[in-house]
Amino acid sequence: MKRSILLVIALLGLAVPTLAQETAPIYDPAVCAYVAGEPTSQECLDLMATLEKPALERAPEDRSTLGSYSFWRVGPESVSKYDAPNGNIVGEIGAGFNFVTVTDESNPDWLKIQGGEWIPRSNSYYVAPSYFTGVILPEGWSQPFAWVLDTTGIYASLTPGGPSSAESGYLTRRYDMVNIFAEAYDADGWRWYMIGPNQWIKQTFVAKVQPTPSIPEDVSGHWVSVDLYEQTLIAYEDDKPVFATLVSSGLDDWGTNEGLFTIWARMPSDRMSGAAGAPDAYDLQTVPWTMYFDGSISLHGTYWHDLFGYRRSHGCVNLSISDARWVFDWTSKAPPADDGSIVNHVYVFSSGIYGEPTAAAAVRSNS
Repeated sequence: MKRSILLVIALLGLAVPTLAQETAPIYDPAVCAYVAGEPTSQECLDLMATLEKPALERAPEDRSTLGSYSFWRVGPESVSKYDAPNGNIVGEIGAGFNFVTVTDESNPDWLKIQGGEWIPRSNSYYVAPSYFTGVILPEGWSQPFAWVLDTTGIYASLTPGGPSSAESGYLTRRYDMVNIFAEAYDADGWRWYMIGPNQWIKQTFVAKVQPTPSIPEDVSGHWVSVDLYEQTLIAYEDDKPVFATLVSSGLDDWGTNEGLFTIWARMPSDRMSGAAGAPDAYDLQTVPWTMYFDGSISLHGTYWHDLFGYRRSHGCVNLSISDARWVFDWTSKAPPADDGSIVNHVYVFSSGIYGEPTAAAAVRSNS
């Protein structure tokens, strides 16, 4: 009878748990501790064979927003707005980094934008938003992992600090997820991660997901931490991590402030603009799932780039549209305080000094 049941399951194409799946070992950092010059233990090799890739559920795509809006880059020179195709000029989109939401693109020469005005199609081009999503962290999550950031594709190295090698058998792919089994440092203080047998990758090519070192006092409920060094975000329910993703925070001239904040305003979409007339001017229509936490600085969905894991913003914390939707919905479901209000904290910190080796950052922070 048992054999017949298994045969039926196989014919239906259903997955049958293997013995390895049922007895998957719990991650133990001591199992794969790296010692220079010594071979990888069989116990570590067995662990890597079982936990070859992070088995984590992706957060859902926000298909409603992704499918409802058409985002177009305008300029960078100033562009006039008209009341109709070939009609009267009724305004201008100033020079700068500008995006509009197009509501009618049926005319071959003109685009109707949010607000009802028209702009020449020749001054604009469509930009596809990112479909990247973070992951749901399971109960008891402990296995450290990372997202690959490299956009060019390189082979892993056979040893920490060594040259990339095709012999490693691993070629990086943007947004690939890898488990981290051991760490080591090169002569310059950069951290290297062992992601598989004889597969090492430098920390600059990945963003490591790691728990927040210390939870601030009086922080509970649904809250998020943002690590400016790793460019990652983790969502917590009290002290339990439940979601992780990549972000893009502020560049050097517009750094994202560290500290503990509270989300003070939430908007399904908002328009963002600034620095009119300056070289860094910007105007962005329909920025989705905006959560303000530090004055005008917010967590929000981002459609104008797909470089999450690298700093890109004027101070805000950029997420993919789908991830921003997840955080927006999840924070709204936080248990209310005694007065009935919902409080969502945003804790921004840096686990290192951005752009510097981990070892150098540790020395500086302790000096």
